[in-house]
Amino acid sequence: MESIILTNAIIFTGEAQLTDHALWMENGKIKAVLPTSEIPQGENIRDMQGAWLVPGFIDFQLYGGDSGFLTRDGSVESLDNMYRTHLSDGTTTIVPTVYSTTKERILAAIAAVEEYWKQGRLGVAGLHVEGPFLNPIKRGAHSDKMVRPPSHEEIEELLEKGKDVVKVLTIAPECFDDSLLELLKQSNWAIAAGHTNATSAELNTYFDKGFNLITHLYNAMRPLESRELGVVGTVFDRDDVHASIIVDGHHCEFGAVRIAKKLLGDRLFLISDATFAKYQGTRFEFEGFTINYNGERFLNDDGLLAGSCITLLDAVRNCIRKVGISPEETFRMASAYPARHLGMNHQIGYLKPGFLANVVALSPDLALQQVWAEGQTV
Repeated sequence: MESIILTNAIIFTGEAQLTDHALWMENGKIKAVLPTSEIPQGENIRDMQGAWLVPGFIDFQLYGGDSGFLTRDGSVESLDNMYRTHLSDGTTTIVPTVYSTTKERILAAIAAVEEYWKQGRLGVAGLHVEGPFLNPIKRGAHSDKMVRPPSHEEIEELLEKGKDVVKVLTIAPECFDDSLLELLKQSNWAIAAGHTNATSAELNTYFDKGFNLITHLYNAMRPLESRELGVVGTVFDRDDVHASIIVDGHHCEFGAVRIAKKLLGDRLFLISDATFAKYQGTRFEFEGFTINYNGERFLNDDGLLAGSCITLLDAVRNCIRKVGISPEETFRMASAYPARHLGMNHQIGYLKPGFLANVVALSPDLALQQVWAEGQTV
């Protein structure tokens, strides 16, 4: 595989910003981050002309590429389309997501990820199952025909067949009894609360059991009110809960992102929530789920937001330009923090020796210049 040393760059390792250093990639991994004075002779050296070099982005929640749509397709081809679409904007690791659908389609998505891995393809960390065990009151664009209460039988089958594939499961905790929650605790999955109408009391009981993750803060959850903290207020009031957030300018006001960042700090991370990205159509229908695209956002036939149309690169730019978060912290929100929740922060999310050579080069004005996925030039 290619061996290359990148010089004349601002290197953000995930922990520190370095100048007068070089990034050495070899055999698909980071070989070294070294002072430029220590670059060995005779190596393949490339001048990056002052670009940022940052860890490849990691998207925790996305449903489609420019055409592939995992819930509908349940295929390796749809996964490949998702990966390649988002990879072209610097997302080197994805967690493809299925929303509320039939058990059969969830199992088909699990099988597709397994086959994708068997073929030795890159970039898919596992599966995010969002629903179908959500609160119908907060189902958002999820089909009312698919949202349903959890059963021991379905949860046990999902745990058995998705044991090594599912990485994240989003549930409405108020719909689960203690025995079902105990079943979920036995998994090694990240269990997130989302599409939930839980009260503060219900949510605190849930968090006190050891669960600590929220799906797309502010959206499809009970809001903060003066006499009921709801989900949003409870998250703000605790110091042990982490949350994903969609920074597309439509799902929440940039000021709301700024407030959440001030309160949550390193517990807030980015997702795209992309139904599709770089979408060329104007309308999509499947299983009662509808989207209409006007070039800026997806709305269903009821006028509700139906996922986003961005990639993580768009969210990164918005955080830096519109929210006012520092570039270094924004890059962590798109890489190091999601890697932590995937239990993969020992191999992705940082530019450190021994980590996968997933690297994004951005110009000082955040234009994408180059992407490497496991050392391979994209």
